[in-house]
Amino acid sequence: MAVPEPDPPAAGAPPSVPALRASDADRERTVTVLRDAGGDGRLTVDELDARLDAAYAAVTHEDLAVLTSDLVAAGATGAARSAPRRVPVVAGERGSRWMIAVMGGVEREGVWRVARRATSLSVMGGSDLDLTHAEFDGEDVHLNVICVMGGADVRVPDHMNVVVSNVGIMGGNDVRIGEATPDPGGPTLHLHLVSIMGGSNVRRGPKRTRRERREQREQERIERERERDRHRLDHG
Repeated sequence: MAVPEPDPPAAGAPPSVPALRASDADRERTVTVLRDAGGDGRLTVDELDARLDAAYAAVTHEDLAVLTSDLVAAGATGAARSAPRRVPVVAGERGSRWMIAVMGGVEREGVWRVARRATSLSVMGGSDLDLTHAEFDGEDVHLNVICVMGGADVRVPDHMNVVVSNVGIMGGNDVRIGEATPDPGGPTLHLHLVSIMGGSNVRRGPKRTRRERREQREQERIERERERDRHRLDHG
């Protein structure tokens, strides 16, 4: 069976309190656990697809918990069930310091190393920097992302602390990373964004497939409709 089913309530059991509703961050944490399980062979491709569909459609914490009940140790707490793998830090000075795109493009993805102080410069060009599987030279890494009449797309790891400074001159930066410090005491990425007649987009987590993006948009549409309905009821 692709998705485990929860046990039915016992006959005559007293009514339970309302189920705690899941947030977008809760769904993303469950998706990370599922992707890890698919990556190491504990889920088939079909099982992974089915559970990802269910995760993005989940409404409560119970809906999410059942999707990983056979993937985590029995008795684990909710936090432990979705405990992230901390981003790897390898002490040394071997990381990439410069990513330069001048009237062209530069792309970094997969497993690569980022120096303690690094700079991405895009001049009338573009940079695509995927840090979700990167290694870092230190616990605190500073990455300057400078765009001059150009642009940059940056993907930061799901569970890495990210501190952003943001400057836009006749341009702008779009930062959507959710919780800034999901791993207290863990490694921190300091992103310094400077855009002049250009812009940067910063997102958390790996790029979603087209199907996942479509499902996420549909879920967001449903949530907006529910919110409008609640608003009408409250002010009707």
